[in-house]
Amino acid sequence: MNKIILADSQAIFRAGAAKVLAMDEDLRIIAQCTDLDRMYHAIATFPASIVLFASSLRPDLDRLYGLLDAMGSAGIVIAENNDSAGSYMQRGFRGVIFRNVSGTGLVECVRRVAAGEVWLPPQIVPPDTLDDDMVGTRVRDRLTPKEMRIVALIVQGCKNREIATRLKTTEQVIKNYLRSIYDKTGVGDRLELALFTIHHRVLAQAAADVGNKLEAEEQKAVPPSAVA
Repeated sequence: MNKIILADSQAIFRAGAAKVLAMDEDLRIIAQCTDLDRMYHAIATFPASIVLFASSLRPDLDRLYGLLDAMGSAGIVIAENNDSAGSYMQRGFRGVIFRNVSGTGLVECVRRVAAGEVWLPPQIVPPDTLDDDMVGTRVRDRLTPKEMRIVALIVQGCKNREIATRLKTTEQVIKNYLRSIYDKTGVGDRLELALFTIHHRVLAQAAADVGNKLEAEEQKAVPPSAVA
């Protein structure tokens, strides 16, 4: 049984990765961490583990590698799409995956690292030259502005009640919109929707842009006295 520590602040990706890995009977997730302190504690508590950690947590890579080495553990980097895989491999980490990794690719990476091998991801297209993501483009164009706002908040890990509050509507309205969104994307639930969005770069970029715009609007709407 291979012990897995999963460290990522992005709740949706972490949940999706955990769901995929839990289906493999040879892999056991023993800790899920949302920040560096929890990750370091888990590494110290569970030696000889495979640690999947997000580069977005911004750990001190030298310190992290030293701790992993001391505990007999191996590190796999969950990289952002504009990261360089080679730079992490040169630091001694055993594998790199990008957030658009498939479930099969994720499991294969963990299995290879568990067997003492290294895993290099397939070459991806740089973010400034997005490939022809026809599915992502088609779905993006089919979603209404309101639906896109809901998708953006789903990716952020928001529940229906929070989405309703932020969009100034009711939970039932959000549920109605979600049914339409599921039909347009071909998914069955909110987790599948979030993973579908993450895996289609055109759609993910559109959701990120909408999410940033929504946050800016909310901050602008807060009276100065409320933040004083």
